[in-house]
Amino acid sequence: MIPSNQPQVALAPMEGVLEETARHLITRQGGWDFCVTEFVRVSHERLPPKVFHRICPELKQACLTPAGVPVHLQLLGSDPESMAVNALVAVKAGAQVIDLNFGCPAKIVNRHGGGARLLTEPDRVHAVTAAVVTQVRPLGIPVTAKMRLGYEDASLALDNALALQAAGVRQLVVHARTKTQGYKPPAHWNEIARLADALTIPVFANGEIWTLEDYQRCVKASGVQNVMLGRTALADPWLATHIKAATRGEAVQPSQLAEVIRLMLQWITMGGQLYTERVRVMRIKQWLLMLVPRWGEEAHRCFEACKRLQTESEVIRLLQVALDAAPRPREGAL
Repeated sequence: MIPSNQPQVALAPMEGVLEETARHLITRQGGWDFCVTEFVRVSHERLPPKVFHRICPELKQACLTPAGVPVHLQLLGSDPESMAVNALVAVKAGAQVIDLNFGCPAKIVNRHGGGARLLTEPDRVHAVTAAVVTQVRPLGIPVTAKMRLGYEDASLALDNALALQAAGVRQLVVHARTKTQGYKPPAHWNEIARLADALTIPVFANGEIWTLEDYQRCVKASGVQNVMLGRTALADPWLATHIKAATRGEAVQPSQLAEVIRLMLQWITMGGQLYTERVRVMRIKQWLLMLVPRWGEEAHRCFEACKRLQTESEVIRLLQVALDAAPRPREGAL
């Protein structure tokens, strides 16, 4: 059990980025309470178990990363019946928690009525959620959800949050921006406060929490201690431990960019080999770009040097040069 005064820190779902190997490398750094998979997109067909196993290989490992961190399986869809049917398939495939996506801002997802688009229809949010809860709750499987503040504005945020609670979700993550706002700073943490005040289920804040100081400002603005980290988890996988340590009143040793680069090299030599060279190179470029808000000019220079590289050997050589030039990582890291 987590002490009542300890925040929970979760690893967010990020399509095409936070896959099995990234989850493994990040959660083994410590401090993470659970993580959520990339979404499984549900339309009108009954998906085979292999689809769920591809997105979440941890289903065959008691839904745990090698470090023992629970993995929740996320579904995205807008049809209540199809979502319920596929939630049951997911549970039979090994899922122990079903998470529902009401926050994806991708145009192709929203165009088909999924993700953040559903936030324009609180009744439908309730219908989708209630259908899934009704299907899996008798099996002892909890349902959770992640939402944005809204689609174009936050006028329906409370309606959607209350609809999710009434439908039976056990906890709610709120990304503190609308779909229209995308990932553009700032995150509106104060909007989370009015939702948390009205709900009785645990609420997690998400968005623009890059540092321990950001976390502390978020807590003050939102009144919420629990957080979910996405891009930040790639930029500073040790922030979860820093948050826990600071909450206990302990000293925090700052992370080093060199530690992140070393982690990237480990990704390439581990599960990254499951992908083609082109995909591996693209993923490293994505990762480098996500470092910029946290690490500034040093990370930006590294990205600029990498963005036109085509081969994995070139990328590895660049990362190794950056690692050799960086300050020595702290003892015991990674």
